Amino acid sequence: MTGRPAGPAGARWRWASAALIAAVAVAGCDSSAEPDAAPAVSATASATASSPGTAASSTTAGATPSSTASRTTPSRTSPSSAFPSRMPDLGAPRVMAQGLDVPWGLAFLPGGDALISERNTGRILRLAAGGGAPRQVYDVPGVAAGGEGGLLGLAVSPDFARDNLVYAYYTGEQDNRVVRFRLGGGGEPEVIFDGIAKAGFHNGGRIAFGPDGMLYVGTGDAGDTEQSQNPSSPSGKILRLMPDGSPARGNPTAGSPVYSLGHRNVQGLAWDSDRRLFATEFGQNDVDEVNFIQPGRNYGWPIVEGTGDTDGGRFTNPLVTWSTDEASPSGMAIAGNTAYVAALRGERLWSVSLTGESAGQSRPELQGRYGRLRTVETAPDGSLWLTTSNTDGRGDVREGDDRILRFPPR
Repeated sequence: MTGRPAGPAGARWRWASAALIAAVAVAGCDSSAEPDAAPAVSATASATASSPGTAASSTTAGATPSSTASRTTPSRTSPSSAFPSRMPDLGAPRVMAQGLDVPWGLAFLPGGDALISERNTGRILRLAAGGGAPRQVYDVPGVAAGGEGGLLGLAVSPDFARDNLVYAYYTGEQDNRVVRFRLGGGGEPEVIFDGIAKAGFHNGGRIAFGPDGMLYVGTGDAGDTEQSQNPSSPSGKILRLMPDGSPARGNPTAGSPVYSLGHRNVQGLAWDSDRRLFATEFGQNDVDEVNFIQPGRNYGWPIVEGTGDTDGGRFTNPLVTWSTDEASPSGMAIAGNTAYVAALRGERLWSVSLTGESAGQSRPELQGRYGRLRTVETAPDGSLWLTTSNTDGRGDVREGDDRILRFPPR
């Protein structure tokens, strides 16, 4: 893997692995259960289970998982450092905005205003903490929307008060990439990480700053399933980056951005109050997953889907599984000891009881009430915000779609 400077603000990293080629005739499968032999879409990338906590961990490139990566110090200003302790009142919804075009990313500014990305338009909107008409604050250039690709995840810099930086993950003409820009500053965004394979489906796209101040990036396999097991490919991984896009210090393999591997399509990342990372996973034909993520672990795809043979501890089994009809899980948020998972095909919000590194009962909420649910996030005031995704071509569009909903803390 070779690095190449991208100007004084940071470094731009590309993967020096073989080109990944796939050709797709269908326009995406957020529904999880696409055909076994789904045709691919042309993609190019260049750049450089046992129960969690009990089995021997797998590593990338034979490295031993770093204790630094698993025990990190919270960043004082990281948005993920404030862990809501109060449960949301799911019986008291408020529509904060409506008439949006496939809202995908949702991130909060320090004062409580929300930033929203629209997948197909490439626009980033700002919505006041009290609701109202959102206004456009940025138009990401180079977005090539199609299938599940487009402008996807958003993250706000942990040092936003000082640097005014916003991060975005999007699908371009050749790849998926992560950029950053100064809110209100205009100008072209800075590419900090590129060369992530793109396709009509499985583009991943969720990004979030962790309590350690590092940027975590969930990617998909882009239809080339074998790349999920390739430690030299960014596909089917959770990446852990410095804010400038370079591999974070303390990663399982020095100089590599890979934090965990063996994923199919990661669209949800969330931390609990003890700074443990959890992620959602789109299954194929059988089961969707919630995983407890540990550095260097291998989560099995495409060799294992759901709970299965860990091959003597080589693979890590999920905490929770659902049938693909019930879930197709995208965004994830944690309040107190409960994880909330937005389900697309399942058209519900799953609540999952968490106990340390284990999960208890999962319960469906809001079933069928709002249609397809894409992103769920906790706001600085402890409320839970939820986006619908009925205008994405797979839902039944209702009056006011797509919408942003807020549920106050109890």
